[in-house]
Amino acid sequence: MTHTYAVDDLAEFVVAAESADVSEHSLPTLKRNVLDSLACALGAIDGELIPGVRAHAEQFSSRPTSTFISGGRASVDQAAFFNSVLVRYPDLLDTYLTPGGLCHPADNFGAILAVAEHVDASGADFLLALAIAYEIQCRFSAHVPVMAHGLNHALQLAMSVAAGSAKLLELDAARTADAIAASTVDNVSLAAVHTEPVSTWKGVSPANTAMRAVYTTFLAQRGVTGPKSLFEGPYGLNQLFDQPIDFHTGDRSLNAVEQTYLKQYCSLIHGQAIIDATLAIRDEHGLSGVDVARATLEVFQGAYEFAGGGHYGDKDHPWTKEQGDYDLKYLTAVALLDGQVGPEQTRTQRVRRTDVQDLLRRVDVVAAPDLTAEYPKRTAARVHIVLHDGREFHREQADFEGSPTRPMSWDRVVDKFHWLGEPFADSGLREQIIAAVHHLDQIPTTELTGLLGAVSPQAQRSRTRQRM
Repeated sequence: MTHTYAVDDLAEFVVAAESADVSEHSLPTLKRNVLDSLACALGAIDGELIPGVRAHAEQFSSRPTSTFISGGRASVDQAAFFNSVLVRYPDLLDTYLTPGGLCHPADNFGAILAVAEHVDASGADFLLALAIAYEIQCRFSAHVPVMAHGLNHALQLAMSVAAGSAKLLELDAARTADAIAASTVDNVSLAAVHTEPVSTWKGVSPANTAMRAVYTTFLAQRGVTGPKSLFEGPYGLNQLFDQPIDFHTGDRSLNAVEQTYLKQYCSLIHGQAIIDATLAIRDEHGLSGVDVARATLEVFQGAYEFAGGGHYGDKDHPWTKEQGDYDLKYLTAVALLDGQVGPEQTRTQRVRRTDVQDLLRRVDVVAAPDLTAEYPKRTAARVHIVLHDGREFHREQADFEGSPTRPMSWDRVVDKFHWLGEPFADSGLREQIIAAVHHLDQIPTTELTGLLGAVSPQAQRSRTRQRM
C-alpha cells in the first residue's frame, strides 16, 4: 500500500477546498484585506528602493503575462516579485500574531494575484486561492513557534504561496504536494533578517520567497517532484522543530483572515498600540515633540526583543527607513514631532534629521511581565511622557483599531486606500479599484489588474491626508 505523507494530506486539503469553505462573514473580511494590501502597494510606489526593484524585475522578465501595480507587464514570477515588494515595503500590511512569532498573510497577495492573472482566473477563484494561502500560513504559524527557533516566517510563506498557486493552476493532489514540498524545503529562512543593522533585504525577502514558490509550482506542473518527507523526516520540519506538525485538515473552514491585524501606521505590528497611545496623548494635551523631556514605553517581551533594544539589537541609532520602522524609540519620537507615522515619517532623510535623533535618545523601552503574560491575546502597551515643565502624562492602550478586538471596517480601509493612493491615482481611478475589489467575486481578475496597471508609477500630486 502506498504510504501517505503529511504533505499529501495538506495537498488533498488544497485540492478539495471550495469557495463555500470561506464563510459569509469571512468573504467581506478577505476583500477588506485585499483592499488593504492594495493600499500598501500604492503607498510604496515612490519608495526609495522601488525603482531598482522594478528595473530588476523588468530586466529578468520573459513572456509578459501579468501586470505590475503602477503599470507595465512582466512574466508571472517577476510580477509576483515586484508586486509583493510593493505590498511589504511600507510596513503597513496585515499581520497574524502567535505566541512563537507572527506572519504577514498579505505577503501571499502579490504572488497569488500574478498567477491568477496569468491563468485568466475569475475573481472568485483568486479569492479562494488567497484564502487557502492565508489558512495554511496562519495554521502553521499558530502551531509552530517559528521565530522562537530563530527562523523567519518566510518559511511558511513558501508553502502557502505554493498551495495557492497550485490551486489556480488546477494541479492534482500529487503535483500540489510536490509544489508545496519543493518550495518549502528550499526556503528555510533565518530570523537574522530582522536583526540590527536592519537591511533593505527585510522588505525584499518575502517577495523573493513568493517568487521562488511561484516558479517552483510551475516546475511541479511540469512533473518536477518534491521531497515527500518534508514534515516527518528524517531531517524534516517535525525534527527541526521537535514537534509533530498538524494542519488540522479535517477542519475545512478558510476563515483565518478573521484573526488578522491591520495597521494604521508605517511600523511593525508591535508599534501600533504605542503610536496610537502616543498620538492620543499628543492630541489630547496639544503637545509638540519639543515639549518632551523623556518618554518610557512599557511593552510585552516580544516587542522589547524585536524593536526595543533586546535580542534583535540596539535601537539607539536608526539611520535608514528599514531601521526606523523597526524601532520603537524612533517611532515614538517621530510621532511626537510629526503627529503621524506614515510613508513620509519612515523615509531615510526623515530618520536622519537631528530633531528626531535627539528625541529618540530620551525614549526608554522596558518589558513588563503583566503585558507579556497577556500576549498574544492582547498587544497592550503603556506610554509615559514627561515634559520639560515637569508635567507627566500616562496612557495604557489595550488594543488598537485594526486588531481583532477592534476590527478595521471596510470604510476605514477605504480611507486608508485613499490616503496612500492619492498621489498615484486620481479619485475616479481609486473609486474604480475600490468597486472592483468590492465585487471581486463577480468579475474576472483581469478587470482588477487592468485598473492597477493604470496607476501612475510617479506621484502626480501631493498627499493631502495627514492621518487616516
